[in-house]
Amino acid sequence: MVVYWRKSPVFRRSDDNGGMTVDLVSLTIIMLVAVLCPVIVQIIPGKPVPQTVLLLLAGALLGPHMFGIIQVSDSVELLSELGLAFLFLLAGYEIDPKQLSGHQGRVGLATWAATFVLAFAVIMGVPYFKQHDMTGMAAVITLTTTALGTLMPILKERDLEATPVGNAVVAYGTWGELCPVLMMAVLLSTRSQWQTFLTLAVFAAICVVAALVPAKARKAGNRFYRLVTKHSNISEQVLMRVTVLLLITLVTVSAIFDLDVVLGAFAAGFILRYVIPEGSQTLETRLDGISYGFFIPIFFVVSGAAIDLRAVGGNPGLLIVFIVMLMLIRAVPVYIAMSLDRKANPMSSHHRVTVAVYCATALPLIVAVTTVAVKAGTMQQMTASTLVAAGAVTVFLMPLLAGLTYRVADVHPVTAIGEIAHDPHEYRQILHEHLEMAHLLRHAERMDVFVARMDTLPPAASAADAKLRAELVQRAERERDRCLRELGIDPATAQEYREDTVKRWRQAHKRAAGDGAACATGGGVRADAGAAGGATGKSGDAAN
Repeated sequence: MVVYWRKSPVFRRSDDNGGMTVDLVSLTIIMLVAVLCPVIVQIIPGKPVPQTVLLLLAGALLGPHMFGIIQVSDSVELLSELGLAFLFLLAGYEIDPKQLSGHQGRVGLATWAATFVLAFAVIMGVPYFKQHDMTGMAAVITLTTTALGTLMPILKERDLEATPVGNAVVAYGTWGELCPVLMMAVLLSTRSQWQTFLTLAVFAAICVVAALVPAKARKAGNRFYRLVTKHSNISEQVLMRVTVLLLITLVTVSAIFDLDVVLGAFAAGFILRYVIPEGSQTLETRLDGISYGFFIPIFFVVSGAAIDLRAVGGNPGLLIVFIVMLMLIRAVPVYIAMSLDRKANPMSSHHRVTVAVYCATALPLIVAVTTVAVKAGTMQQMTASTLVAAGAVTVFLMPLLAGLTYRVADVHPVTAIGEIAHDPHEYRQILHEHLEMAHLLRHAERMDVFVARMDTLPPAASAADAKLRAELVQRAERERDRCLRELGIDPATAQEYREDTVKRWRQAHKRAAGDGAACATGGGVRADAGAAGGATGKSGDAAN
């Protein structure tokens, strides 16, 4: 996506002396923005604004449509495309093929298909979208996306990885990113139908070869593989270089076949996960460093530079309508699917809302789709700017709303409201108990996540290291069990303890009240550390 700009007077002289100077000045400003944004995020209390939003906003303000300080030349655009490629490489690498083929993965695929049909009906049937230049398949695809690559750092930051909520977001969000990528290649192609499918078949064959050759070499332990892995430092460097080579190769193949770079990058991530299914902590650390440290911030700032804030301000209705449609078309089907699938994946209503809201986060693919549509002449630049701005708003709004619903879920508001209605004079005590319960639940869950992460680490380098890890795991498990006992849950039998917590707390309170150890509060859920319960069953909150 090449953006044309009116030159700022600051750069006219530099541009006359050579384009490289202009590129370096723009790159310097972009990296200055990339350094300042995380600092600003840390300063804001509660960190409600993701870095991505600030990067986009800075790009919009400093870009050609406003102050014209950042100039997006071909060189800067290439770095931006590589940033997009690294973003989707990491997104593809995070996906577990076993999870896709599992029950929740199949439900996620069916949900995306329903989302696509619903989006097609809305775009083609509602006159409002025709009046605002949203009539083609590009508009349909933008309403079905989930920014999984953008969500993964947020899920890590909020300790939601390997939790039921985090797993559900990945299961549903994967299809919300993979399927639109494939739809872009099929439905937005300028080739004939048979040429498109032939191109995709050849591309798929190249990806299969790229996956099988290193996998077979690793399994067979051939000479090259032994040479690479003989020395750890060389192994780490070569593995990183091979990963970048794989990414650049598939992105280049995508460009040669006139496919979007997103498809090649996503395929590279899949292949990398296939070759090293157990993962590599060193590789992941280095990939995160080069991706989030350099390339990905450039992509978001350059994407922001393509946003015409004046055009967005002149058409705020489309921005609001698009965000609302994302909620209705993408989030609501996810919530309904999870509600219908509660037997296989039991989860409280608030957590289902959390997953659905996360899945309505959409940005990188909106940038890619609108870029293709503008180049093809099927969408005006003004409309594309509005849709990209709406995607930027979802990156801020959806994680914020999802975070609120996730915290609210642990407080069990429906139960609390019922108890307050039964005994309004004790509302302070009831709220205090529910907040205390939420704190204990989150602490216990953090200990579970810590134990799970310790299990995924590479083998210990020494016996002392292994002993230290074992002690840390034992301490985390003891702390988790302490929280569960304080909640009135037997750690030996607790599995879905987040689901049956309210029931156990009620039983613990009744037992304590019957023994004279506590005073009844008219149905409150008083916690008693000495009332460790052994009752089983699912929480009434799961039915709320």
